[in-house]
Amino acid sequence: MRRRITILGATGSIGRSTADVVLADAGRFEVAAVVGGRDARALAGVARRLGARFAALAHDGGGAELRSELSGSGIACGAGAGAVLEAAARDADVVVAGISGTAGLAPTYAALKPGRRIALANKESLVCAGQAFMANARRLGAEILPVDSEHNALYQALGAGRAEDVVSMTLTASGGPFRTWPREKIAAATPAQAAAHPVWSMGSKINIDSASLMNKGLELIEAHHLFGLRADQLDVLVHPQSIVHGLVHWRDGSVTAGLGVPDMKIPIAHSLSFEARLTPPVRALDLAAIGSLTFEPADEERFPCLALAKQALQEGGAAPTILNGANEVAVEAFMAGRIGFFDIARLVEATCDASAARHRDAPATVEDALEIDRDARRIARARLPQAASASP
Repeated sequence: MRRRITILGATGSIGRSTADVVLADAGRFEVAAVVGGRDARALAGVARRLGARFAALAHDGGGAELRSELSGSGIACGAGAGAVLEAAARDADVVVAGISGTAGLAPTYAALKPGRRIALANKESLVCAGQAFMANARRLGAEILPVDSEHNALYQALGAGRAEDVVSMTLTASGGPFRTWPREKIAAATPAQAAAHPVWSMGSKINIDSASLMNKGLELIEAHHLFGLRADQLDVLVHPQSIVHGLVHWRDGSVTAGLGVPDMKIPIAHSLSFEARLTPPVRALDLAAIGSLTFEPADEERFPCLALAKQALQEGGAAPTILNGANEVAVEAFMAGRIGFFDIARLVEATCDASAARHRDAPATVEDALEIDRDARRIARARLPQAASASP
């Protein structure tokens, strides 16, 4: 039986890896729709390569170019928010939610349909509106499978026992490019240095979040909603080789680990498999060649963003939504050279403190989450000058 797939974020790193997985087992899939951001030519190329039936570009002004690029292909297309939501609503067995940032929140939420599987790579759906998102998924009977390598490893490791026997879970982090740097050197880091991830190939925003360990903090919040564990049952362990992606600790003292080479095609393939596992185009794990696996605690003094994310998870309510919005503003400002690396944490903390009295309850809907996000961004932008003046 061929499965119908829609790919949200088809031109990004998750989308490109998904295309590789689909083409490696092309007889098992047909592509219902693909969605891209602003690059009409890239989206048209993906749509043609996959034989998609519909292509949607988020950027309103790119519709004419997309139609031109798809001329003669027989692929229907559209542009703008309405076209993206149309793509998300089209008949599909699996929707790969690969749009990054809060831009992916509404399309991912719209993709929730009875009996449908969501291969979730958009962590903001859970960080910003996790309570509402998971409640709606349960109400509709939609299946959520995590695509992040850490959460996918934990999901698979849970097959070793009963959920009620889980004591805790550990997500691993590579440590990013600054893992061994002293604080003074990190303080002077440039955007290019922060974006140079030592293991994974991701977009600049996620790479910088990885450098600050904010990405790992957001993944803790994501894990809380996916697996229903308390904040004190979730932690981070730095593992530079990025071979062990997650560990499940059981009440009898045993630990189940999810291992694999650092390649997103592995968790994507798992999320797309039904009756049998797929065979994605990835190299095999050779532990003998690797030789040794090392682990170390995360240093929250050198990486305060992780501590801020843990605090937001502990506080709950609107705190994770505020944290995420403030961080997106801060990272954008850092990438533009307006603030220093440690100013990211300073700005996020100041925004969270200023917003705490304004927004307390967890958003009940995606619209609520986006409103809290907009307010947090406004507050963060207003505090940018103070954050910049704090730089050494």
